Amino acid sequence: MQYNAQAKVNIFLKIVGIRGSYHELVSRFMLVSNLFDTLTFVPKSSSEPFELVGDFNCTLEQNTLYKIFKTLQCHGFAKEVEAIMREYALHVKKVIPQGAGLGGGSSDAATFLTMLNDVGNLKLTLQEKMELGSKVGADVAFFASGYASANVRGIGEVVEKYDEEALDLEVFTPPLACETARVYKMYREYFLQSMNIPLAKVMVEMKSKALLKAYGKEALNDLYPACLKAYPTLASYAKEGWFFSGSGSSFFRMKEKVEQNG
Repeated sequence: MQYNAQAKVNIFLKIVGIRGSYHELVSRFMLVSNLFDTLTFVPKSSSEPFELVGDFNCTLEQNTLYKIFKTLQCHGFAKEVEAIMREYALHVKKVIPQGAGLGGGSSDAATFLTMLNDVGNLKLTLQEKMELGSKVGADVAFFASGYASANVRGIGEVVEKYDEEALDLEVFTPPLACETARVYKMYREYFLQSMNIPLAKVMVEMKSKALLKAYGKEALNDLYPACLKAYPTLASYAKEGWFFSGSGSSFFRMKEKVEQNG
């Protein structure tokens, strides 16, 4: 059975505080229905305890998929997940660009958690899936929630469903990967004084469509200027009417509806 791991965009992203080395944020996450990786279990071709097939730019130990496996091992499900991975390899077809602000790695991790829950009959509740996911990465809890739209707070661990109409989104990713840690470093060094908590409180109450009509990418995403500082060539890809997702490098907009006569 094939599982789809959808991308997300940040309709808005506002930094509202500092927690140690982390930045606290308020953001609206929205799934992108037509952009996803696909994950499937396939017969194993090795004797490794965890076999992963796919195009990744990190070591197995750094991979969020492997971290999900290890997290479940450490939280009382070692027998079940080890039995699954003795029989199957995990095959991932990567479509979501990496380093693009679209949450591909986190979405893959949450989807793999769902797969293990289904196949292993782990009987994890939605809240348990979100809590386990948050141990692996900041955005995993959102993807584990299954919400199409949510307000996300803290360092990503607080996820509140937001009821609204799903938007038909178009995504453009330049041939440029942005490193999240570098972008946040630039923000802390050069833009921390521009933090606007009152505006964040306004945005969190507004529907996504209204936000995209009322504000530009500079006001919606606090990390956009930091990305430009870290990656100056990004400016050549920015276009009027497009918005900026996460820590970059992707831009998005609402698809224009074609009027039909009759």
